[in-house]
Amino acid sequence: MARILVIDDNPAVATALDVLFSLHDISTLSADSPQAGLALLERESVDLVVQDMNFQADTTSGEEGIALFKAIRARHPDLPVILLTAWTHLESAVDLVKAGAADYLAKPWDDRKLLATVNNLLELSQARTELARERSGQRRRRSALEREYDLRGFIYADAASEAALTLACQVARSDLPVLITGPNGAGKEKFAEIVHANSPVRSGPFVALNCGALPGELIEAELFGAEAGAYTGATRAREGKFEAADGGTLFLDEVGTLSPAGQVKLLRVLETGRFERLGGNRERTVKVRIVSATNADLPACIASGHFREDLYYRLNAIEVKVPALAQRPADILPLARHFLPPGKCLGSDAERALLAHAWPGNVRELRNAIQRAGLLSRGEMIAAADLGLPPPSVSAPASGDEPDRAAIETALARHGGTVAQAAADLGLSRQALYRRMERLGIGRP
Repeated sequence: MARILVIDDNPAVATALDVLFSLHDISTLSADSPQAGLALLERESVDLVVQDMNFQADTTSGEEGIALFKAIRARHPDLPVILLTAWTHLESAVDLVKAGAADYLAKPWDDRKLLATVNNLLELSQARTELARERSGQRRRRSALEREYDLRGFIYADAASEAALTLACQVARSDLPVLITGPNGAGKEKFAEIVHANSPVRSGPFVALNCGALPGELIEAELFGAEAGAYTGATRAREGKFEAADGGTLFLDEVGTLSPAGQVKLLRVLETGRFERLGGNRERTVKVRIVSATNADLPACIASGHFREDLYYRLNAIEVKVPALAQRPADILPLARHFLPPGKCLGSDAERALLAHAWPGNVRELRNAIQRAGLLSRGEMIAAADLGLPPPSVSAPASGDEPDRAAIETALARHGGTVAQAAADLGLSRQALYRRMERLGIGRP
């Protein structure tokens, strides 16, 4: 039950308010002087104060009411205060509202208006209390995560990021393969680093391979190594990523782009720990923790015959979903401040522009925008114009899904057929966009 403190030297006022509030399940405490009211506030927990502007020592100026309000505000800065005033003290009451009083009502008051004001303030106070409790809980959870795990400098403030981060830390201690899903530029490699840093093989190497950045004919050589003469230009034997990652973690980014032959070999390694170099026949054995990542819808790729179902279940023992930046808006400003060049700061208009943008390129796009603005801004303060962001109405929607034909054709048209710009708009590398265009039968500009 909510509790209100009435501070008024007129007992009839305290009694009338007690009756009114009790009819609406609100309890009332009363004090007949500023000193008694302040003393009650030190002993009792209250949700709202209703105070008079005049007391016995001075019945005309309102100075006692002003002094009382300032004392309450100094000791309890978040406690809502409603002022009860005569018409002669209206100007003083207005000034106090500007200074932080919740509202003022003239005597005699209107019961309905007073109750409406009280209920609104109590609801607002409850919401603030719950928000403060939530933030306090988030700070405790964050401190616990930072004490227990190596977060690799991960910057976050949003609950969605916290949930994904907590899961990544929890699964890191097992030796099961982890599949990290989410849109390009959202930070999947950072999550892979966190998994490795908190795993039993953290003292071993962390080796990353972007499967989407290499032609299909070279991926197998990159993964498994190649003997001299295995392909044109292979003048000497070389080890692959599996050998380089032995005793540690191998991170396979854009794993959904692996060729069918590469998928077969990868499945065999996951099942047996054994493989041969390209062009060789000597079997080699490694012990590697596999962490893979994709922005593709792998179940849809399985349905279309582009990805092996048995490999998917081998890779996806545990899935960590990294949300798009637009789905974790509380991260935007902390990340932006982290990317700021030394000596630069964000103006309020720049912060509003950052929060209004859809960030189709996710964290990578945000980093590039801040770094570019840092170079272009002339003073210490970065303004919205320095960011070069389009108006919110034409921003591309952020999405964690694979871009379809319409999205790709729209991006190409928007950028006059320039593939590099269209790829950045879609949150893809240029090579990745070329592969998707080829798969969908979209001609190169």
